[in-house]
Amino acid sequence: MNASTLMPAPRPREIEAEARPIDNGWLQWVAENKLRNCAMESMLQTMTAAGLSRAESEAAIVRMDSDPAYLAAKRYQQMQRKFESVLANQQKLWESSPHYGRVEKRSHVPRDEFIERYVRGSRPLVLTEAARDWPARTRWSPQDLKTRFGHLDVEIQAERNADANYEQNKLEHRRTVRLGSFVDQVLAGGATNDYYLTANNEVLRRPEFAPLLKDIGTLPEICDPAQLAQRSSFWFGPAGTRTPLHHDTLMLMHTQIVGRKRWRFISPLETPKLYNHFRVYSPIDLDAPDLVRHPDFASVKVLEVIVEPGETMFLPLGWWHQVTSLDVSLSFSYSNLAIPNDFTYVNAEIHNW
Repeated sequence: MNASTLMPAPRPREIEAEARPIDNGWLQWVAENKLRNCAMESMLQTMTAAGLSRAESEAAIVRMDSDPAYLAAKRYQQMQRKFESVLANQQKLWESSPHYGRVEKRSHVPRDEFIERYVRGSRPLVLTEAARDWPARTRWSPQDLKTRFGHLDVEIQAERNADANYEQNKLEHRRTVRLGSFVDQVLAGGATNDYYLTANNEVLRRPEFAPLLKDIGTLPEICDPAQLAQRSSFWFGPAGTRTPLHHDTLMLMHTQIVGRKRWRFISPLETPKLYNHFRVYSPIDLDAPDLVRHPDFASVKVLEVIVEPGETMFLPLGWWHQVTSLDVSLSFSYSNLAIPNDFTYVNAEIHNW
């Protein structure tokens, strides 16, 4: 190409004219990052890398300090930080107990003590003998499932490995399969998180699965047996299935019939450090926490316990938990506590933060 055919170099003013406009989406991004105390230079690097003018970006960041909506948000931020400090101080008191880091295992707890120490005291607990007389303990197995119910269709979650948010998107992972075929898949497939028959299957509401409920024996004193059929769930899957970090909106018992599960817990008072922007889920993976993206998590205390076959996990209200099956697993959970067990959470619905 001859020099005469080259276009003249654009003047600085023309370069600025070609930059992307700073629209409302970017102004919201500036406000959010200023509320997070991000450094101006870091924000400018992101904005210019996206094609925005550096001069206009810097001006927008400076103007944000006098924006009325931003100033209102700063006031609410002060109130939020006060609430967070209240939770942090209460958590500090909880952790001052020499026994805080251990999940207790007990064979039996009288009803009144259970309510005061574990329900109102909000402490996870493993009951080692709560299912001692259950026929399920000697009867249930993958082969028993196939023999008694293998001809029936059930709903499972499938293709979970292809979606990092498989639990949030669980409706998209619903698949109907023949239970006998699913038993074969679980036994042949080895350890995986790709498929799991979870509580969402609702099989215990179906009359043809009523024999499973007949295999449940005496319940803990804190429970109401009359509500068992309506407030119970059945779980079956391979080793390696994982329920990601989340909290439930009620209290429940979870009995391990076959196989072991690893439960890890985080106090509900630590919620501000768990980046809970969407419903009841945290984006943090306890197996591989990303402290660059989630630095506040570095100071969080995680409790851990292995629940063995025949043991029952009591999940107190609001405790965050991540659960991993260590073996092929059959489990039974129930929330029919004979005390108020209905609570309301006002959850955020932020998808892209």
